[in-house]
Amino acid sequence: MRTIDYAQALREAASAAGLTAGSGRVADYIPALAEVDPDAFGMAVATVAGELYTVGDATTPFSIQSISKVFALAAVMSLDGDAIWKRVGREPSGTPFNSLVQLEAERGYPRNPMINAGALVVTDRLLELTGDAFGAIRGLLRQEAVRPDLDSDPRMIRSEAENSHRNAAMAHLIASHDNLVNDVAAVLEHYTAQCAIEATCADIAVSAGFLARGGVLNSGESLLTASQTKRLNSVLLTCGNYDAAGEFAYRVGLPGKSGVGGGILAVIPGTATVCAWSPRLDRAGNSVAAVAALDAFTSVTGASIF
Repeated sequence: MRTIDYAQALREAASAAGLTAGSGRVADYIPALAEVDPDAFGMAVATVAGELYTVGDATTPFSIQSISKVFALAAVMSLDGDAIWKRVGREPSGTPFNSLVQLEAERGYPRNPMINAGALVVTDRLLELTGDAFGAIRGLLRQEAVRPDLDSDPRMIRSEAENSHRNAAMAHLIASHDNLVNDVAAVLEHYTAQCAIEATCADIAVSAGFLARGGVLNSGESLLTASQTKRLNSVLLTCGNYDAAGEFAYRVGLPGKSGVGGGILAVIPGTATVCAWSPRLDRAGNSVAAVAALDAFTSVTGASIF
């Protein structure tokens, strides 16, 4: 089995990210996101053996945004098995992550759980199962990152809540088709809070390790079965990077999930989890530098699943 020099691979990934300097735009539809350093870059690799490698701003907290959807779905699957798939699909969307068009055409049944509409349904179910969807997601991250102070940024929550008209429209549309159980306002509150969680590349890479270990947490306990983990990773591969999931699979070759805060989580099954972060986004909402870094990382290491 080939030994990977992760430190060298991260240096080469950072160099590739540097070549994208000035490309893309920071998300500004949430005002608080527009305040971050647009040229920040960090990356972390957490291996299944417990090793952690970092480069750049890997210990700088950022808003994880849609990366939270991975942990929300894992929490629901751990408590409820496959029942969530009766309410949300598993197909790529081919439309923007906050699109209402497809949701209207498909009568409140979201195409997948990695776009906003699908994540609202997942959050609704987690709220129904636990009584505190946000608390369940935050608790999982705190536990796995060993960061008891990990939390949402109140300023980001306010900024998102004041500019969440499209999410509110989606939630009401879903509810109109009887695909939400809880009050729309409660679902939006928990969903906004989970997206506003602040974490570092290192936190995310370590916390998502169960996706590389067949569902096994850092404690050795199982959150998901091996089969569930395979299925969750498959959804990340086909749906995790919005309507650029095909491009991400082509360039990076790993299951992954992006967020408009600039972070991207990627999974090397059986080996490691990786998180790259840089705030400038492409037109699909994915970090330009993080995609370039992950592309270089898998090229250098041969870590693609293909």
